[in-house]
Amino acid sequence: MLQKIKESCTECGACRKYCAFLSRYGTPKRIADHLDFSLSHHPSIAHECSLCGLCSAICPEDLDPASLFLGIRRRFVEDGHFDNTPYRAILGYEKRGVSPLFSWYGLPEGCDTVFFPGCTLPGTRPAVTIKLYRELKQTIPALGFVLDCCTKPSNDLGRTDPFHAVFGEMHQYLIEHGIRTVLTACPNCTKIFRLYGHGLAVRTVYEILHDIANAIPAHFTGTALTIHDPCALRADLNTHSAIRGLLAKRGYTVTEMKHRGKNTLCCGEGGMVSAVNPELAQAWASTRCREAGGHKIVTYCAGCADNLNRVVPTVHIADLLYHPEAVLNGNPRVARAPLTYLNRLLLKRRMNREVNPAVQRMRPLKVGKVLRAF
Repeated sequence: MLQKIKESCTECGACRKYCAFLSRYGTPKRIADHLDFSLSHHPSIAHECSLCGLCSAICPEDLDPASLFLGIRRRFVEDGHFDNTPYRAILGYEKRGVSPLFSWYGLPEGCDTVFFPGCTLPGTRPAVTIKLYRELKQTIPALGFVLDCCTKPSNDLGRTDPFHAVFGEMHQYLIEHGIRTVLTACPNCTKIFRLYGHGLAVRTVYEILHDIANAIPAHFTGTALTIHDPCALRADLNTHSAIRGLLAKRGYTVTEMKHRGKNTLCCGEGGMVSAVNPELAQAWASTRCREAGGHKIVTYCAGCADNLNRVVPTVHIADLLYHPEAVLNGNPRVARAPLTYLNRLLLKRRMNREVNPAVQRMRPLKVGKVLRAF
């Protein structure tokens, strides 16, 4: 990809216009031509890219600069230059997610489909997570439930070996136990499963909810909202349509932002940029705030919701579906750390009763040791 960008990037500037990273450092060609990525200090620039993929989505030459920067991160790790110090918080979060304490798999008799809510939603919104499961179960009676981490942080940081070891262990377990479909609530988990979960069909829960939500009273006709499409699902037209359909069926009026769908912007959390360059991360969030034009933002990523809510009122669509009055009154129940960890433990106990599993497990201790070794 490095050579292809050197040869094919015309420096038209399309990717720079709305990217805080490229606006600072120049076109992909300029970066490729002027930096020697074999040096220990030059590759660190790749950690300031959010990996959101907007550059790749709008490039008239069909280039993929985001893949270039992810590749540079991977090379950085392979060469032994990676310093995990700035990322200790997120990597610690990831390690806890795959630990026996916080992970749990519950598979009822005849289960071939599981609900995988991710890490953030169960911690910040455990009651909503349960309601999602119950509604899905009405359509899929033998629905299983998996509390685990997809280890996207390690993947995005270029920690390829531990990522494949940990995600691969989960993937193998699901396949061996007859799981054929994974329903995801987190866009990042969705992307990881679609990229690496070979043999598994992956759908977002929002597609399912839209399919089964046919006759819902429109109690909130005329309430104006805008939508932030998470960058991990910028190409997922089915989910884009499902989100808008769910809001329309409930009577909400959607005013679209300039950048949406395929051309959506990063919320500022992507690529863990805030760990090394908070100003860049803030720049993305501020742009999103301006584009919202004073409207409350609805998104379907818990991470995006929490990050954007610091600069502009933002809610998760699951809160809006199950607690609309609280959301519209400005009082949605969203937990913060360290309460999020307690919520995940309590949810694990609660789901054991909800699922009544024929097969259950927690991640083996050795899986977490793989992450700790790096």
